[in-house]
Amino acid sequence: MDDVAVGPLDLVSRVDDALAVQALAFGLTDDEITVRRQIVLRHLTLPGVRALGATTSADRLVGFVYGMPNDRAHWWSTVVEPYLRRNGHDDWLDDSFVIVELHVLPAYQGIGIGRRLITDITDPVPQPRSILSALDLDSPARRFYRGLGYQDLAHPVHFPSARTPYTVMGAPLPLRR
Repeated sequence: MDDVAVGPLDLVSRVDDALAVQALAFGLTDDEITVRRQIVLRHLTLPGVRALGATTSADRLVGFVYGMPNDRAHWWSTVVEPYLRRNGHDDWLDDSFVIVELHVLPAYQGIGIGRRLITDITDPVPQPRSILSALDLDSPARRFYRGLGYQDLAHPVHFPSARTPYTVMGAPLPLRR
């Protein structure tokens, strides 16, 4: 972590760098990267979007996070809302900050970069809670989110064209340290 600084990220100018991190961390195909690029650039036009990056002293992006105040009219919310409602948790879609993406290169995982990215992006937001979706697997990512205070709100959640189901998770802010 000594060689890595976390700070504001101009995601518009570094979108390809960020997607390269996501592709390695999440195992995306070239076609998936192309689709995600359009999604990220569209998200960056929405109000309240914040992005942070983790960069080395050589300006290599090794991790990033971005999020925004949740809006029930956004695509993600319309997909997860019925699953949350079924579990009595659809109120989590109101007054929440959604973590859209959080990825760290595998070689830089496990040293506190992901924790720093997610806490630094959520600490200053006015919303009292945060929500996100993670693959519905027993994985290091899910254990990481649980360690921050996130709890499962709905699963399995099926996104169109996603091969693996997801879990929607939520946590009160500030996140647990």
